[in-house]
Parts: sequence; structure tokens; C-alpha cells
Amino acid sequence: MHVSTRHVLRQGPMLATLGKTAARAFVQRVRPQPAGRLITPGPELRRSFAPLDTGLLDEYVAHVGGDPRAYRGVVPPHFFPHWAMPVAADTMADLPYPILRVLNAGCRMQVNALMPRNEALHVRAQLASVEDDGKRALITQRVITGTDSAPDALEVEMYAFVPLSGGNGDKQNGAAKRDKPRVPQGCREIAFGKLPADAGLSFAKLTGDFNPIHWVPAYARASGFRNVILHGFGTFARCCESLNRGLLGGDVRKLKLLHAKFTRPLVLPHAVGVYVRQREVYVGDGIEGPAYMTGHFETGADS
Repeated sequence: MHVSTRHVLRQGPMLATLGKTAARAFVQRVRPQPAGRLITPGPELRRSFAPLDTGLLDEYVAHVGGDPRAYRGVVPPHFFPHWAMPVAADTMADLPYPILRVLNAGCRMQVNALMPRNEALHVRAQLASVEDDGKRALITQRVITGTDSAPDALEVEMYAFVPLSGGNGDKQNGAAKRDKPRVPQGCREIAFGKLPADAGLSFAKLTGDFNPIHWVPAYARASGFRNVILHGFGTFARCCESLNRGLLGGDVRKLKLLHAKFTRPLVLPHAVGVYVRQREVYVGDGIEGPAYMTGHFETGADS
């Protein structure tokens, strides 16, 4: 579906974040920061955002496969990157890692309540932990969002991965590549569809995440991919809506938790499905095919 370019005008916070990220990357190249002792958890950063535009929210929901009518009056929780990333990015400002090598490894979204659309969002973000073994760093950020009437409605952890050493010829890395997850036997398919080549650009217009690896083919190929790749959070959002539509009867209030790991890049265009086995969920090419996201979910009926 076509996504209007007018939504770019509503992406000020995210575009400012991308600008700061580019500036930090430049500074890292000309004046590398020595590694120091990291203290975690870090300080809690706070920021508030004006109520979100209804047209933007409705078009976003439709783009990721949901029904905008199901979110009448409330904010889709998986839209959290739109407001969480501008705050969470500042929690990483003092880390010594090459910022352009940071990869999205996954997230955990816990929905305590749905937030009203007509209220300002109050966001708290914190660097929760950093695990560094000299070969890779695993970074966890915690973001809590609420409104005046629904405080602490949404709790999110975002996971980032930074490779620090090693190469493609490393035997251990080769084994890890061969052992990447696949959609297991015993799953059932709840959704399947084709993602167009411009799905990354459309998601960027709606969320503000204009990392060129998702919408500029030449940049993606220079980064080692066959073509542009879908945002990890785009895969996550489509998985949420597939669960809502294909498993939970269209009731967007039932999904309470989705914990996801992004296991390999999803190159566009691509036909992909969503598969479930009990409380496990996979996004992949088919049964026994490559899995681009693995995870588990909980619903209100689980508690």
C-alpha cells in the first residue's frame, strides 16, 4: 500500500536522533573514545511527547497488516520505536562502541494497558546493562511509557548487538551462521504475504527510522546485503498484528507480551509467513525454512 510522504513532517524527534547519531559517528572516527569502566544501570532520561496524530497511527496500523478500527481511541503499543528511540538513543551517547555497527537484536514488549490517543506520552529510558566479552557487546535499554491516565502502560526492553572482533572466515562464526534458527516442525501458519521492495521506505515514513540500509539499495548492497532489508521493528509489528488477527480474534487488548529475537536479515522483496507453536512464534519462509524472527508471547488468558 502507498504511504503518504506527508508523514515525514511528523518525524521531527526521530530525524533529530538520526542527525545526532551521524554526528556521533563522525566524532568517533576523528577522535576515538577510549574504553572506560561502564556503570549500569545508567541514569534515567525523561521526555514527554504531544499526543500522536490519528491519521499517522491509522495508516501505520494498516501498513503492518492490522485493522485501524481495532485501535479506535488507543495507541498501538508496537508503534513504540517512534517515541522510544529518540530517548533511548541518548542513553548510549557515552558508550565507546562504533555506533554505525550497532545492530538491532530484538526486543521485549510488555503491555500493561493501552494508552489513550488524546493524551501526551511520558517516556523514561535507561541503559540497563552492557555485556562485553571483547568479541561482541550486548546492550539492553529499558523504556517505560505512559500517559496521565495510564502510567507505566508499556514496558519495553530493546536489545542491540555490536560485533567487536572476528571475521567471516572464523570457524565459530561459520558454525553459528549454519546453526541459525529455522521454523520448526509442529508449527501452524497464521499469516502469509509478500512484502514489496519499498516496505522499508514505507515503514521509515511512518516511524521516522530512515536508516538507508532499509530503503537505499546501493547502501544496502555496500553493507553486504543483496538488497534493502526490512526493519526489525517492522517484522515485530507485523508479527503482533498477525497474532491479533490470526490467533486472538482481532482483539488487540489480548496480547500482553511479545519477546522477540531478530535472527537474520529479511531482504526485500520477500514472501514471508508467521507461525505459532503453543506460545512460540516465528517469522519465516515456511516450515523448516529460515526464521527471521523467533519469540514467545503471552496473552491475558495466560495470567
